[in-house]
Amino acid sequence: MHDYAMPRPNNGRRGWMNDSIALALSGLACFSAAGLGSLWTFPSLGDWYAGLTKPSWNPPNSVFGPVWTTLYALMAVSAWLVWRRRERESVAIPLLLFAGQLVLNALWSGIFFALHRPGWAFVEILLLWLMILATAAAFWRVHRVASILLFPYLAWVSFAAVLNGTIWQLN
Repeated sequence: MHDYAMPRPNNGRRGWMNDSIALALSGLACFSAAGLGSLWTFPSLGDWYAGLTKPSWNPPNSVFGPVWTTLYALMAVSAWLVWRRRERESVAIPLLLFAGQLVLNALWSGIFFALHRPGWAFVEILLLWLMILATAAAFWRVHRVASILLFPYLAWVSFAAVLNGTIWQLN
């Protein structure tokens, strides 16, 4: 019988390689969601999005890329930190919540930009916000730093939800 409460011994190079591969896969998952969202976003930035009435506090388009890149990197590290606790903690539910919020993250872009449905996107971003909150809470029980790394993401999605709702109301 294997004692899952005890961490595995460090296997030197093999352990480092496994950690490196896991971090790369975590990054791949996060940036795949980003890529899918971008595929839906960029075609609509022209006429449709440019033609929407936006509030005066809407950030310029050039802000979104660096902010999201940073947030996806933080999310990747966060999920990786939780995955590394798999031998001592039950991480299946926290990582499933994480995967669920990644799916909702990508879907928001499709609803808002590809379908041109800011009202539906507003409902979806509220679900995304709840899923991020649930993920951060689940991560907190496993690895507090991993949870804290999700706080900027939650803050940005809070801002994005208010922006989304305002654009919906203005148009």
